[in-house]
Amino acid sequence: MIHLTINQKPITVAEGTTILQAAQQHHIAIPNLCYLEGIHKSGSCRICSVEVVGAKTLMASCVTEVREGMVVNTNTKKVQDARKMLYQLLLSDHRQDCLHCQRNLDCELQQLGQQLGVTETIFETTSARTQMDVGFSITRDPSKCILCRRCVTVCNEIQGLGAINIQNRGFDSIIAPAMELPLSHVDCANCGQCTIVCPVGALKETDATERVWQVLHDPSTRVVMQCAPAVRVALGELFGYPVGTAVTGQLAAAMRALGVDDVFDTNWAADLTIMEEGTELLQRLQKMLRGEKAAFPMLTSCSPGWIKFVEHKYPSLLEHLSSCKSPQMMLGAIAKSYYATRIGVDPKKMFVVSVMPCTAKKFEITREEMIHDGLADVDAVLTTRELGVMIRQAGIDFRQLPKQSFDDPLGNSTGAADIFGVTGGVMEAALRTVYTIISGRPLPFENLHVTPIVGIEEIKEATLKLEGLLPEYKALEGAEVKVAVTSGLHGAAILMDQIAEGSSPYLFIEIMGCPGGCITGGGQPRSQDPEVQQKRMNALYQEDESKVIRESHKNPSIEAIYRDFLVEPCGEMSHHLLHTHYIARTPVLPEDVEAKIKPQVQDKPFVEQRQMQDQAPSSSLVQEIQQLQNQIKEMKESEEIYKQIIADCSKRILHKRN
Repeated sequence: MIHLTINQKPITVAEGTTILQAAQQHHIAIPNLCYLEGIHKSGSCRICSVEVVGAKTLMASCVTEVREGMVVNTNTKKVQDARKMLYQLLLSDHRQDCLHCQRNLDCELQQLGQQLGVTETIFETTSARTQMDVGFSITRDPSKCILCRRCVTVCNEIQGLGAINIQNRGFDSIIAPAMELPLSHVDCANCGQCTIVCPVGALKETDATERVWQVLHDPSTRVVMQCAPAVRVALGELFGYPVGTAVTGQLAAAMRALGVDDVFDTNWAADLTIMEEGTELLQRLQKMLRGEKAAFPMLTSCSPGWIKFVEHKYPSLLEHLSSCKSPQMMLGAIAKSYYATRIGVDPKKMFVVSVMPCTAKKFEITREEMIHDGLADVDAVLTTRELGVMIRQAGIDFRQLPKQSFDDPLGNSTGAADIFGVTGGVMEAALRTVYTIISGRPLPFENLHVTPIVGIEEIKEATLKLEGLLPEYKALEGAEVKVAVTSGLHGAAILMDQIAEGSSPYLFIEIMGCPGGCITGGGQPRSQDPEVQQKRMNALYQEDESKVIRESHKNPSIEAIYRDFLVEPCGEMSHHLLHTHYIARTPVLPEDVEAKIKPQVQDKPFVEQRQMQDQAPSSSLVQEIQQLQNQIKEMKESEEIYKQIIADCSKRILHKRN
């Protein structure tokens, strides 16, 4: 253990602890900005600087480890003045249009200014980074970037993608893809984890609220709105509820209060997905037993961020993916076919809105594979955060809303559908149904929970022994089936490498694009609670256990749609409406890159126009080469520029004091 003193208070902490962590453990607050516990600590912003007795300069507390006998002061005049100056320098390169910013009043930079007592700026605000990048899923505004590098750490180390990085040097530094290409031109998965950790408005979901308001105000359009399972255990946080509070009834009421015509639940389509995906798995097993070629392990296809990742990184393994669309796309397809016919409405007059925890869903609805007869299955996607904005804009008092139910018939779901929002949930829901189909008995786990795959670990696996099977599946008698689950693209790469090497021991793998699953998707409320994943997960399992019916194949509404419309899982109608295919996304050649970026004009936003642009990513090799070239080119910093900044600062401070 290490003994030190912070602000005249003797404390003891474990070796390897940073000053910031030591202070936090003993309830001493040190302002910080770029730091994220367990994710990112680079000391790049220096806001957390403290005075260490004997040190020549102030030390960044987030990266400085404690030493025996260290004496630290966190709030001296020298420290306060330095923090204020550092904050002012951040503001000098940050476009301050706060009233127009999506993060206004929810901005960590604003909050830091209040904490430091900074009430006015002393420098003229300028930013050389003006090129906007507006994609289907994510909008990147470099003029607001404070170069904290949180997004870089999440993209590179947590997700393992490397789609964005620090480019150039000195005052030309910018967080961007290689060659400062738009995100849609590189192998970005649109997962949105960067938008969760960005402290300002430099990275955010591309806004869809205005488009949704337009159709809500159009009496000739029938608006259908659906919401994903993870939304119901996170939306309440935007209105003061404790993290992990399920607000299912209020959510349905809020959607209806916005003026939506039909309030449906994506959970219903999750049950439908299990019927289709489970049947597809059994069909592959039967082909294998007949000696025919079947791609194993089969991979889930619910997460569009994961799908885009595999299309970029493992295009030769696309046959392993289930052909099922995601639940949001299935519900959209059913709403514009079965439901439209049932209520006598022209599908062209219908507008389907999905409320999702995921930014990648915004890209998914633009895929050409999700358009039939000129109509998209889903027309717009709102994130959980965007729905919260619309509820406030409408003047709805969310906490006073009475609990309401979703509309029939696409609003009835089982407990199995609720757990689609957590890592391991899709696998468990599928096993509940598949095991019953092949054995005639419920899944042999206590309370139907496959405990080995419950939790937030990166990679989990379970083994299920098949015994007492029905006659048509006797060939599988005694087999031990191994399944695996991962969330986050770093874990996905590990499992995909096993498949590529031919060493994967699994029959079925569930992969979600975001760590923890949809509960911490890129469109969810930002939370400082270190237990946010576990609390939201617990809430969804409670939703599951509160249902009378907890297996997808027992949902009466699902039984009815097969009887009245689809006929059978994986049948002709199902394949037409509910299944899809995937595409390999090949790298852009350098000359193609030049041709694409040359026409762009400074100060004019790049706006993603069509899917074809997104099918042309730059390769990792090209990115690395360009990064090295930028580093070499900008290696020599200008000492005179720094001297000028310091001199300018001194003059302005003296002027203010006089």
